[in-house]
Amino acid sequence: MSSQNITSIGARYQVKRPQAGSIASNKAAPLRIPRSATAIGGSSRKSLLDYRLKKSSPAASRKSQTTAANIEDSGDIWTTMDDVDAPTGPRSGLLLDPSVKGFSKIMCANRGEIAIRVFRAGSELGARTVAVYSPQDRLQQHRYKSDESFCVGEGLDMTPVDCYLAVDEIVRIAKENNVEAIHPGYGFLSERADFARKCAEEGIVFVGPKAETLDVMGDKTAARVIAQECEIPVIPGTDEAVTTSDQAVAFVEQSGLPVILKAAMGGGGRGMRVVREKDELVDLFQRASSEALAAFGDGRMFIERFIEKPRHIEVQIMADNYGNVVHLHERDCSVQRRHQKVVEMAPSEGLPDETKAAIFADAVKLCKHIDYRCAGTVEFLVDEDGSHYFIEVNPRVQVEHTVTEEVTGIDIVQTQLRVAAGQSLAEIGIGKQEDIHCRGFAIQSRVTSEDPAMNFQPDTGRIEVYRAPGGMGVRMDGAAVVGSVVSPYYDSLLVKVTVKTDCFQHSVQKMFRALTEFKISGVKTNIPFLQNVLLSPTFLSGAVNTNFVDETPGLFDLPMGKDRPTRLLTYLAEMVVNGPDHPGAVGQPPENVVPVVPAKPAEVDMRPGWKQVLEDKGPKEFAKAVREHKGLLLTDTTWRDAHQSLLATRMRTYDMKQAAPYTSHALAGAFSLEMWGGATFDVSMRFLNEDPWERLEILRKAVPNIPFQMLLRGTNAVGYTTYPDNVVKSFVKEAVKRGVDIFRVFDSLNYIENLKFGIEAVHEAGGVVEATICYTGDVSDPGKTKYTLDYYLEFARELVACDVHILCIKDMAGLLKPEAARTLVGALRAEFPDIPIHVHTHDTAGVGVATMMAAAEAGADIVDCAQDSMSGLTSQPSMGALVASLKYAWLRMCGLVAGVVTGSNHSAAMKTLAYSSDGSI
Repeated sequence: MSSQNITSIGARYQVKRPQAGSIASNKAAPLRIPRSATAIGGSSRKSLLDYRLKKSSPAASRKSQTTAANIEDSGDIWTTMDDVDAPTGPRSGLLLDPSVKGFSKIMCANRGEIAIRVFRAGSELGARTVAVYSPQDRLQQHRYKSDESFCVGEGLDMTPVDCYLAVDEIVRIAKENNVEAIHPGYGFLSERADFARKCAEEGIVFVGPKAETLDVMGDKTAARVIAQECEIPVIPGTDEAVTTSDQAVAFVEQSGLPVILKAAMGGGGRGMRVVREKDELVDLFQRASSEALAAFGDGRMFIERFIEKPRHIEVQIMADNYGNVVHLHERDCSVQRRHQKVVEMAPSEGLPDETKAAIFADAVKLCKHIDYRCAGTVEFLVDEDGSHYFIEVNPRVQVEHTVTEEVTGIDIVQTQLRVAAGQSLAEIGIGKQEDIHCRGFAIQSRVTSEDPAMNFQPDTGRIEVYRAPGGMGVRMDGAAVVGSVVSPYYDSLLVKVTVKTDCFQHSVQKMFRALTEFKISGVKTNIPFLQNVLLSPTFLSGAVNTNFVDETPGLFDLPMGKDRPTRLLTYLAEMVVNGPDHPGAVGQPPENVVPVVPAKPAEVDMRPGWKQVLEDKGPKEFAKAVREHKGLLLTDTTWRDAHQSLLATRMRTYDMKQAAPYTSHALAGAFSLEMWGGATFDVSMRFLNEDPWERLEILRKAVPNIPFQMLLRGTNAVGYTTYPDNVVKSFVKEAVKRGVDIFRVFDSLNYIENLKFGIEAVHEAGGVVEATICYTGDVSDPGKTKYTLDYYLEFARELVACDVHILCIKDMAGLLKPEAARTLVGALRAEFPDIPIHVHTHDTAGVGVATMMAAAEAGADIVDCAQDSMSGLTSQPSMGALVASLKYAWLRMCGLVAGVVTGSNHSAAMKTLAYSSDGSI
């Protein structure tokens, strides 16, 4: 080992246990750690803790060496940081009761709150404590609550879970560091007989049942056989573990449905599924088996008939090495979610005394029959008629052991350690059943980092705020602190809250108060769900069963947590440290400039536009008038597709309303304003908190002379899934009633049936049908053979056969080149000379203006564009650029007057244009 036995870090020293053999010492700065501090007085060992650690240089650390024998003689243990990386000083328990037999050093082969629970119990019994941790858990609290900690899996090919299942590594660490006993906690290795055997082989005490007991009780099928030997009622099920889905099918064919699949070698809801339909059996079996294999290293399954609406009652057992067995009364664990317990109580509210007595007797009888040792839980289902059925034995300490400790006053984990050290129940003080009394009522709630609104999906992240409740009768068992990282690798339990009062109702009140005091941010929690459970009339009646959560949808009516203080403080901190360019910011604060909206000339009345033509003549004559118009008509997309493409549809109704009066005047001759549909509906409600119908009514009132146009996704309407036919048709009728005139009906895959339904809906509502051809490929390239000119012409024929009013070419990807536009529009115009053609593109490639000019030259009647400030890139081509490019051309445009939508660079050119009464230039 290193000769430098004490390592200086700044002005502090960190110490740890060295390897056996020669141990370095430092005479100049002795660190005195009593092997165990026993009763004050009457002991040759040092009383209480007498630690002294003075600063010394590394050179002084190397000056002297002493032998292990000398240290043994002094009764001290020296530790250094050569082998353990734990930034804590040494600790040792204070034991004032000399009658207690215990271990000098124990390990917990687990993590999180149960490891801390074991360390606390061990310290109170005078033992030093040892933690193991995975590389992913290097900052977790359980390793800092121990006297020593060791990493498992560093540099090895192990998953985060495998590190806590590595039997050989854990036993090696224990043996090398003189650990006398290993407590397995719950989960991981707690029910592994091979782990118990390995401990025994290496001379280490396994704090739990004997390996032979784990062989039997860890296997649910074997446990079931033993229960039958004891004449304890069992639910019909498989007598042996099932390994294939074929065996599961055979059992169901013989015994019927529903059945429940359980992991043969595990618990805690892992590897458990309820099967109600035969066609689900194979899939659910495979899922459950895979989950069991991942959690317990064994994919074998046990199958039994599923009892509807039972209560889940379990009996806490404690047994010593001398055949003595007592029960610590019962717990009610009926509040479950996906077979995982959520809220536990002791005792069971409303369970008849005769039922309790029968369950207690069966639990003790079973454990005596198998010569059980240490703590365990015998679990039962209690039917509505009071009949009870054996489920399984959990040969370990349970998550919910805290409620039993509260009502009996017995420290279950300490009792485990004392029994493992050889004490009898009588020596511990519970030699007879009469010594154990149940007083008061306790409830435990498991606070987890799960989101109940998302089917309890586990959340991960760093805990930014953690404030826990307290007060009389409130107990906290957890491993979470501010800064803790909740990883995706392990169970989502943050803390267990246990309360105790004199009765059920008072405990519910205290638990609700405790949950309300919590303040946790950084990860989502199930606290709102737990509060709903406590407030449920069914729960308050005490008559809950295992179906309670599934049958009470009101439990999921959860308030939305805003956590404004944390978000505001985080934002302010980011601004102070990183400025306006920190991640998530949108850049410099906006300038304090109020945009000036041009005023509509007071002396000018509303200029009639194409809206009046539509109202006077109807959709068919309207389309005919558009076709006969001698000029290129424009659709302005600024109020819909332009800001959807550039601003994620975040333009507000308020902003549009300010510009609406002048828009009505300046674009009076425009074909339409595209201002609704697409993502507008979704974003208005979910992000802008606006009513899209209200937007439609407000703008219709402000712009009465220009037709409004929207995008309709066929059977999808304006959503992202299909809707019933009557819903879509009613929606279209309401849209027409509120102000939409022209419906651009499209399907991104050109699926004609979807388009036909949309066309039919618009016809029935009395709107203008603009049927869409979605464009892709390149019709100007002879080498492209899939989306050819013939493909588009054939599709157009199908659309025209549906009696549409306008044909639209919708180029959503900006692929339409000028030559391709000329080819496609020219071919459509030649075949359909009487139908208006409308062209839509995105200026992603930068050729949008040229494409629109080519389309107009080939015979298009209408093109889409956007106001200059909202054009280009993924939006539509610039209206100003298009107008300027067509100035002096033989093409005729309508409805544009001086300076209406262009920037100052176009104002001079726009002033040369004059509006005429027939809408031409």
